[in-house]
Amino acid sequence: MTSTILAAVAWPYANGPRHIGHVSGFGVPSDVFSRYMRMAGNDVLMVSGTDEHGTAIQVQADKEGLTPQQTADKYHQIIAEDLQALGCSYDLYTRTTTHNHQVVVQELFKTLYDNGYVVAERQMGAISPSTGRTLPDRYIEGTCPHCGYESARGDQCDNCGRQLDPIDLINPKSRINGETPSFIETEHFFLDLPALSGALEEWLATRTDWRPNVMKFSLNLLKELRPRAITRDLDWGIPVPLPEWETAPMKRIYVWFDAVVGYLSASIEWAYRSGDPDAWKRWWQDPEARSYYFMGKDNITFHSVIWPGILLGANGQGDKGGRGSAYSPLNLPTEVVSSEYLTMSGSKLASSRGHVIYVRDFLKEFGPDSLRYFIAVAGPENQDSDFTWDEFVRRNNYELANEWGNLVNRSVSMAHKNVGAVPVAGELTEADRDLLDACQQAFAVVGDLWSRCKFKAATTECMRIVGLANKYISDQEPWKLKDDPARRDTVLHVALQAVSDCNTLLTPLLPHSAQKVFEALGGTGVWAAQPELRTVSEEGGSSYPVLTGDYTAQQAVWASRPIVAGTPLQKPTPLFVKLDDKLGETGPAWAPIL
Repeated sequence: MTSTILAAVAWPYANGPRHIGHVSGFGVPSDVFSRYMRMAGNDVLMVSGTDEHGTAIQVQADKEGLTPQQTADKYHQIIAEDLQALGCSYDLYTRTTTHNHQVVVQELFKTLYDNGYVVAERQMGAISPSTGRTLPDRYIEGTCPHCGYESARGDQCDNCGRQLDPIDLINPKSRINGETPSFIETEHFFLDLPALSGALEEWLATRTDWRPNVMKFSLNLLKELRPRAITRDLDWGIPVPLPEWETAPMKRIYVWFDAVVGYLSASIEWAYRSGDPDAWKRWWQDPEARSYYFMGKDNITFHSVIWPGILLGANGQGDKGGRGSAYSPLNLPTEVVSSEYLTMSGSKLASSRGHVIYVRDFLKEFGPDSLRYFIAVAGPENQDSDFTWDEFVRRNNYELANEWGNLVNRSVSMAHKNVGAVPVAGELTEADRDLLDACQQAFAVVGDLWSRCKFKAATTECMRIVGLANKYISDQEPWKLKDDPARRDTVLHVALQAVSDCNTLLTPLLPHSAQKVFEALGGTGVWAAQPELRTVSEEGGSSYPVLTGDYTAQQAVWASRPIVAGTPLQKPTPLFVKLDDKLGETGPAWAPIL
């Protein structure tokens, strides 16, 4: 039965290019999941965009001598290009500086305010002594007063999960320039999370199949919920939609609130651009629709507690009741798919800390599928994992090139050399049937794993079938069957069918090479569709690039595709290039091992 699936992907900040640690959390997992779900016949809407508001963009703009809008424009373009090159199949990847996004954010804010879930309070705000500007919470670090973790941020401690304010930190320092922030009293609006805690706790009790790390973190947050600031003292962001605040020069909606609402606003923009303005409702208002949110673990709190709290309040479902928003009723997340950190030599990959491998540099030299494969099989799915060049080279050479690439190359090469086309199969032996049965059975096993975001287990099972196919060829030795061409052709036919099945199993993970394998087997047209970078505009507004695509026209479906005897074959080219082992010792020139 066809399901309606929303894949809501975390919004990357427009303050610089993305590194491989970022895409290991939100980019690759969400795309593998979405591609599988489409192949399985489901109606998928995959949305996200560039997060362009907040002080972090102002800070970067100052560094580069640009305006915040110019900075957002620059990095939105770069990030969109990188995600396209990685093969992330967004139905819409947009941005938060659109008029549509502002309208949706302000509507949810006003609804929460009218329902009593947004309240005014005074607090001590962090200010940069050298610039006089507000410091973003995530740009302040210090020691957590609860657990002693020395790298806690001004909004939360990633070690113990507690919500924090910058003034709570022991020895707070600005990550921008190392200075100690000043604190001044200021008035802000706060999301009254305690008034939503009962509804949140009741809802979380229904989330029985979440990843253990996500559930534990979320339940810990509920124990100490307190109101959370929803506005900030800055001039770059969405105006507060209240008469006395709308024209205030230094009051804007806080970027974290702005960003999570983006999942809804992007869906609404996609519907408008699709020609059916109400189409978004299928993914947001149908109680049978399922929604999956993809991010790194530093964003769990926003997606498992705060965003659900906003949705509950906007639906009028908290302790204070209230009216529904113009978009209500809105579905809460089905699952929060959070990855841990991808580290490098034990340090979190982070451009702000100098530990970084940028996506663009990586793709230029090694291509997208080798990175996608590494993230799936050795990435931070359930625990922090360390990226090393040695491990990357080993995975590329011994698994992608020697196992999968070699299976494709020798199967197609022998069939091309001996027949010139897909051979006709004769009577099958037990060994033939065993391999074909294993391939058939893998569709249920691997499909279940992809659907439950068990990426490492799914990849491992795919490669197990690849291993069985390689062993089959080695055992049957078709190169020795010149005097028995009927048996030789049967072996090669079975091997090519296994290649076709393995290619389908791996398509969600390796879409670029899957297209090449499809063509190597004589296929024509689009097997695995890729995203397109298009320029769009809003009425009366400037143009901007978005990622989108037509994924319904691709031929890839989640089932064995019988190969057709007589289909012409060409001599194949290597699917994956083997890397010099020395790369594992030195790293590339642009990211050397120090």
